[in-house]
Amino acid sequence: MINWKNNIRPETPYYANVFNYFLGDDLEGYQEMDEITLELVHKIDGFLGWESHKSEGRGSFISYWRDKEAIDQWRKDLIHQKAKMEGMKRWYKSYHSMLMKVESAHFHAI
Repeated sequence: MINWKNNIRPETPYYANVFNYFLGDDLEGYQEMDEITLELVHKIDGFLGWESHKSEGRGSFISYWRDKEAIDQWRKDLIHQKAKMEGMKRWYKSYHSMLMKVESAHFHAI
């Protein structure tokens, strides 16, 4: 389920950044950086929420954004840049990232 910032589901349109990955063997510092970046991203105006799924070394992290300006602000964050460099060097065997515009969204919960 999506962890909406302040438990507020946004109106469409908004953006989703989908990050899919296979974890590497050297995960030293990975969990700590994950916690730090998740805390930091909540401070970005325009960050809307996130969801994450992991199973057997494969994972997906989806972040939701109001606009491209907010995404660019996060992309330029120095700690986020450091996390991305460590990810490329050792935390991920492979990954891909896709930015999508959400034109409509439907939700159901019991």
